[in-house]
Amino acid sequence: MPHVAARTASRDRDTGRYQSHRPEQTLLYQIVDEYYPAFAALMAEQGKELPGYVQREFEEFLQCGRLEHGFLRVRCESCHAEHLVAFSCKRRGFCPSCGARRMAESAALLVDEVLPEQPMRQWVLSFPFQLRFLFASRPEIMGWVLGIVYRVIATHLVKKAGHTHQVAKTGAVTLIQRFGSALNLNVHFHMLFLDGVYVEQSHGSARFRWVKAPTSPELTQLTHTIAHRVGRYLERQGLL
Repeated sequence: MPHVAARTASRDRDTGRYQSHRPEQTLLYQIVDEYYPAFAALMAEQGKELPGYVQREFEEFLQCGRLEHGFLRVRCESCHAEHLVAFSCKRRGFCPSCGARRMAESAALLVDEVLPEQPMRQWVLSFPFQLRFLFASRPEIMGWVLGIVYRVIATHLVKKAGHTHQVAKTGAVTLIQRFGSALNLNVHFHMLFLDGVYVEQSHGSARFRWVKAPTSPELTQLTHTIAHRVGRYLERQGLL
């Protein structure tokens, strides 16, 4: 059913009538437009400066969807009707238009092209405050930690299915969220795992084998294993 819904939504987007989203009419845009320049000027007076990526986020957001900052002229080949389509900022911070577009396109891609029609389970992993700051400033470290977490959970699924990595494989898609409900810095992982493993058959094909949900003791053991291996890795890097 999710596959059908995603494809229907995709078709609806393709055949829908284009309408400019008029960002200047939104409350968020009006607040940023009114207060960001004064905030940046105040920081400059104090001898401070926002990081470059933060400045670009605000400045490009204020240009997103505005025709005066650039556009494409789109013309229908059959009826010759024309539309002016303003450039978008494509930023990942707080632009609701670009964020919603990326979310919808990513979801459709995963459902239609990537994820098999098998049970899935979401695993959410949070970290202590000190590690959140480390991961935010050292993405390469966060990438290694993500690999550790994946291997621990994947090994759990393979073993619980009664197989080894030589004949059984699983898979996951991870979305890294960098903020909490209060817009605070909170780097954590949302991992969408297959709820089982694919087992290689003698004739070369693969058969999916479902694995039961983890028990409370298993979750506790997984948490300890992840903490131990992440801590050991950070020690080797001289970060603990």
